[in-house]
Amino acid sequence: MANEYGNLATLRRRVGLEASDTSQDADLMSALSASSRSIDKTCGRRFWLDPAPVARVYRPSGRVVREPDGDLFLVDDIGSVSGLVVETGPAAGPWTAVTGYETTPDNALADGKPVTGLLLPNGTWSRGSTSRVRVTTRFGWPAEPPDITEASYLLASRLYKRKNSPEGVLGSAEWGVVRLSRRDPDVWNLLEPFILPGFG
Repeated sequence: MANEYGNLATLRRRVGLEASDTSQDADLMSALSASSRSIDKTCGRRFWLDPAPVARVYRPSGRVVREPDGDLFLVDDIGSVSGLVVETGPAAGPWTAVTGYETTPDNALADGKPVTGLLLPNGTWSRGSTSRVRVTTRFGWPAEPPDITEASYLLASRLYKRKNSPEGVLGSAEWGVVRLSRRDPDVWNLLEPFILPGFG
């Protein structure tokens, strides 16, 4: 697997296994991968950065916010503006480079957060019903947030231990039978600030 939040060695320690005990690595890796992708789905975004620029094509409709100083075009999380190319054109091309835009929010990358919008001062992104905007860049987050890593370990540990409670019930000599809650409140508290509106 790839782009898991966290690493196998730390998860192994978190569930109480010795560093040299690799007997459960397949199950642990499966849990770590599942927890990472579950976080992506819950938040409606991903927290790893594309290794190289990729192009995405957008319809401006529903993505443009009229600001007093121009049109703000909402994009998927951009984790690096190095090599950022923005173009407009019809769906089949040809494409025309856009210049003079500003990335928003201000100082996002310096604060460890992604760029989520492109402001075109005193201009408009929509130029006809067939207009599209093509953005070529490295999408994702500039770096994996520590809260996301911690949530992944908590969720992966929980998933790993579920093999002992397939019906959602755990037994203990001290507590007796305990039913697992549907949502871990600590995981939710860590994820909630990162959830895009309309998700979660």
